[in-house]
Amino acid sequence: MNSDFTLAIHSLTYLALQPDRMSTSDAISESACVHPVRIRKVLSLLKKHGFIKSKEGSGGGFIFAVDLKEVNLWDIYLITSEGALQPKCPESNDKCVVGANMQNVLFTIFLGAEKHLGGYLKQYTIGDIVDHIKSDK
Repeated sequence: MNSDFTLAIHSLTYLALQPDRMSTSDAISESACVHPVRIRKVLSLLKKHGFIKSKEGSGGGFIFAVDLKEVNLWDIYLITSEGALQPKCPESNDKCVVGANMQNVLFTIFLGAEKHLGGYLKQYTIGDIVDHIKSDK
């Protein structure tokens, strides 16, 4: 899993907690303690998939575009990290029974792991993240 996944969740949660106003990428990057360019990359991806809207110019920024309970963590994983669990196998000796089969065997196992991860992540929405943050105050 890469950091874009956590930055996307951070960004969406930040926006969800400010539903009535636009938020800038600078404000979100300050909250996440990362460079604004990293946040803009993630925000661009989120906008492309319809999770957020943006407005340019004075008073512009980003705002949540869908219901918080409609966006589950698996949705975010799919656009930021899909395939991240796939093993990176070096070239193997295809004349060896292990070398010839290892990549396919591991791919099948990790594909199953990603499927289980998906089932788990689907249980949580951005609304749930917001609720956890509000209850921890």
